Amino acid sequence: MKTKEIGDLGEKIAETYLKKNGYKIVAKNQHQSHNELDLIVTDSQYIVFVEVKTRSTEQDLFSPYGSPASAVDWKKQQRLIQAAKSYLAQSKAYGKQPRFDVIEVYLKKGSREVLHIHYIPDAFTK
Repeated sequence: MKTKEIGDLGEKIAETYLKKNGYKIVAKNQHQSHNELDLIVTDSQYIVFVEVKTRSTEQDLFSPYGSPASAVDWKKQQRLIQAAKSYLAQSKAYGKQPRFDVIEVYLKKGSREVLHIHYIPDAFTK
């Protein structure tokens, strides 16, 4: 699979995971301030901006490149925060507190098999 296909599959898997865990999907792939918000979901308390990071790997989830979430560095966090602010300014904020989560999706290399999903609520501050 190509990188774009892996990313798209990871987002679909994350969406299914979030729905199964009681979240309502509000938007997908929202482009704001030249940045993309992968998933925007709500629960009873929060409007959640979810960054999905997918890695295709062998059975071993450890990598010399670090975890998928490590790609959400300070600079990426600042871009996501700015995009979320822009989104909230243009839409109804649902009267909920914003939160930023990360979902790591690990796929078996060369297939669509999910090896592991690691959900990180409140992954970084607002």
